Amino acid sequence: MTERVKLQNPRKSKWTTNKLFSLDTEVIEDKTTPLIHQEARFLFVRKGEGTIRIHGKNYKLEKGVLVAILPWEISEVIEVKIPLQYYLLIYNFEMVIRLLKSYYNAENLPVDIIKSFSVSASAKGDKQQTEKILGVFEDLREEIGLESVCLKEENPNFGSICVINHIVYLMILFSRIHEPSLSENTPNDILLFIFSHLSEKITLKSLSQHFFVEEKDISRFIKDLTGLTLAKLCHEMKIYRAASFLLYTDFTVEELSQMLGYFDSAHISKVFNARIGMNLTEYRKTYQNVSKICKIKESKMAYTAVNYIYRNYAEDLNVTDVSKELGVSEKYLNRILLYQVEKNFSDFLNEVRINEACRLLLNTDNTILDIAISVGYNNDRTFTRNFLSRKVMLPSEFRKKVTIQKIKK
Repeated sequence: MTERVKLQNPRKSKWTTNKLFSLDTEVIEDKTTPLIHQEARFLFVRKGEGTIRIHGKNYKLEKGVLVAILPWEISEVIEVKIPLQYYLLIYNFEMVIRLLKSYYNAENLPVDIIKSFSVSASAKGDKQQTEKILGVFEDLREEIGLESVCLKEENPNFGSICVINHIVYLMILFSRIHEPSLSENTPNDILLFIFSHLSEKITLKSLSQHFFVEEKDISRFIKDLTGLTLAKLCHEMKIYRAASFLLYTDFTVEELSQMLGYFDSAHISKVFNARIGMNLTEYRKTYQNVSKICKIKESKMAYTAVNYIYRNYAEDLNVTDVSKELGVSEKYLNRILLYQVEKNFSDFLNEVRINEACRLLLNTDNTILDIAISVGYNNDRTFTRNFLSRKVMLPSEFRKKVTIQKIKK
């Protein structure tokens, strides 16, 4: 049986809840137990020799090696030949990737950091590249200090932007110097696949077809590894995404739960509080200063677009009018929606409408035509076609089946 792996606390700092990044030095003299990381991190080895296992693959640790760990990857140091000393940088992956795609990527080139990092989790460049990496960490040390030494006040003069710039530069250096190694999928690939496809409907059947593994084996693996079912694991991962919406929108808990696929707002609140250590309202109040700190228009525009569509879905919306309302081009609007919710304008608008229709089907006696019109469709035929494509059943079947399930409880 697979040994259960501990979920690491998602906080970046042990001193305060509102830090977006932290830097420290660590020394390891013996192997460690496996951890599922909920935040991304870079390790840069200064001294020592050993082996780390990440995502089911082994990587050599020695002076000059840069290691990149993504959210929901599992790591453990399985061997220490010479005591290891390294820099450890923990950062908010979602925020950095969002800024990398929307702000730094002026040429609008394809950016797939998750795919790039998952091919190989370690990189060791030549002497010049290693000196550049060391320089980045030394600059970060000057900017934000070390966790174990002191709690340094954030530099009000573009401090967060400076840190983000350094993290993006590390990502670029890593992607340029590491040598990809092709290998078979490992069982741990399942976690990263789930995290990368949260906007899709993930089932044991779809995972089985992707990894060529029996459904029962995948289910047992996830349960033994995390102590969670597939559904609960998806809920945990969605919490990570929910945090970003709390920063840039005024969505209520009910609206967030609906947008992220929860029918019960109490459930998302409970899971969020258990994993983050504060309720949704407290988190929003604590971290809302991020947008004020970064002052990056492109960062917030994606959330403005999502917010506008969600608030006006019942109107006669189209991509041309909405793009004009927001002051951006149609192409740009679709691009930022793809970055944020992994759907274009039309798909996202229909998803929001169908989710609201589901709520009305369950909680009102309104006719299907009335519901169709109230959520923004001109007729019940268009509504039924969109409902069927997303829920794989007719609205009348959905209402009947869910009502029967409620009565049985």
